[in-house]
Amino acid sequence: MTNGNPQLPQMDQLLEELVLREASDLHLRVGEAPIYRIGGKLVRSEFPVMVEEDTKSLLYSIMSEEQQRRYEKDLELDFAFGLAGVARFRINIFRQRGYVGAIMRVIPLKIRTLEEWKLPLILKELSLLPRGLILITGPTGSGKSTTLAAMVEHINNNRRSHLITLEDPIEFLYKDNLAIIEQREVGSDTPSFASGLRHVMRQNPDVILVGEMRNYETMSLAIAAAETGHLVLATLHTTDAAQTVDRIINTYPQESQAQARVQLATVLQAVISQALLPALGTRKLVGAFEIMLGTPAVRSVIRDGKTPQIYSLIQTGSKFGMQSLDSALKELVTSGQVTLEDALAKSSNPAELETSISR
Repeated sequence: MTNGNPQLPQMDQLLEELVLREASDLHLRVGEAPIYRIGGKLVRSEFPVMVEEDTKSLLYSIMSEEQQRRYEKDLELDFAFGLAGVARFRINIFRQRGYVGAIMRVIPLKIRTLEEWKLPLILKELSLLPRGLILITGPTGSGKSTTLAAMVEHINNNRRSHLITLEDPIEFLYKDNLAIIEQREVGSDTPSFASGLRHVMRQNPDVILVGEMRNYETMSLAIAAAETGHLVLATLHTTDAAQTVDRIINTYPQESQAQARVQLATVLQAVISQALLPALGTRKLVGAFEIMLGTPAVRSVIRDGKTPQIYSLIQTGSKFGMQSLDSALKELVTSGQVTLEDALAKSSNPAELETSISR
């Protein structure tokens, strides 16, 4: 399909620009020029303003006929799109004010290591655990998929294992090294995360990656998989460890919550909660990480339903490798990597963080 405006670039060029500008996202909507998110900030491009015909033409040019039918039926569509030699992109197409719109996120072709991403090195140890549940949490756009990809690649390079992913959509593409990796996409390879998890046990996995634990059924099946001796990696849209524990328990029926606490306390190895902040003086982003590990004390408070005590256990657990989000944010401010304003915006207790930094 051609664009209504001959000055407007084709989709390939817009996506190439997304990578060249070191942007994380591209926003397309009727009545606006294409907008890039660079270093966490939205920047309007110099391209022409898009009319309805332009926007629909651009987006339909990268959708298959089946995807077009699904979008027109559901008015929402998530899929991944690859541009040879450039990158892959996670694409969400939606309706707003009666018009089609989209947000596109870059997925690099090369999967970087934990060191290259400057991720907490304790993730190396966690990745190679034989069993249990590891949760990567944070709001949308906080880099959870990137962290998981680096962990999967560490497993791939260091452990002879059978690893199965359940994703919606498939983002990073892995090549087998020591591990055998099978990637299953919700919608095309399995009807849902829960359905995929129900059948995955018959596929002889050592490691299972669940792209997102969205509901009670998925959460209970993921915990059951961890109970039966598998390493399960999963994500949740929660901002810290205590909130993550409560979110999981609260999805269970009231009468099952006590048993769920016992199960979760038994299998939970770690909760890594992350946030991304603009790095000073660059177009890049820097991560801040809260690290909670499944120590005996942490397991005890989860089992007893005393999750508010998790905060103090993290603060006093540095000898085990634990770290609060605020201590990570403080380190980024005092080392000159981010502004105080950006750190306070990500903190769950900004007044306390500001006091701590001013000391």
